[in-house]
Amino acid sequence: MVNPGGSTQPPPVGAGSMSWKRCAGCGGKIADRFLLFAMDSYWHSRCLKCSCCQAQLGEIGTSCYTKSGMILCRNDYIRLFGNSGACSACGQSIPASELVMRAQGNVYHLKCFTCSTCRNRLVPGDRFHYINGSLFCEHDRPTALINGHLNSLQTNPLMPDQKVC
Repeated sequence: MVNPGGSTQPPPVGAGSMSWKRCAGCGGKIADRFLLFAMDSYWHSRCLKCSCCQAQLGEIGTSCYTKSGMILCRNDYIRLFGNSGACSACGQSIPASELVMRAQGNVYHLKCFTCSTCRNRLVPGDRFHYINGSLFCEHDRPTALINGHLNSLQTNPLMPDQKVC
């Protein structure tokens, strides 16, 4: 298992030695033929699980992701923090404990989820438009969208009339 941002190589385990390793998950001795190393600790393969979906990480790949003490599978890491773990608007890191807003696979700090024109913050229940990577509130949507003329705006798929949930 790989711990991005941390050490990736476990300390050597003496073959045939009686030095038992303790599992960071359950605290029990690891007598299994295989053991996993993540977050600077050893784990039973059954104990190293994604904090969100509870998938056994040893069964679904050779890497895991960590952020603020959580161990995550790749899918949940991307779902929670985007591909980079950074806000799509400001580029700054998003702490694992912070609530986020999402649009078209992008993740935003709450304070950064704003209309590109008026800079008002969009909150749950607000209608918005996502055009060419920019967010627009209902009031400031481009007039070409209102008139149905999208030729100059649309270089990426248009997702009009979305609602913040």
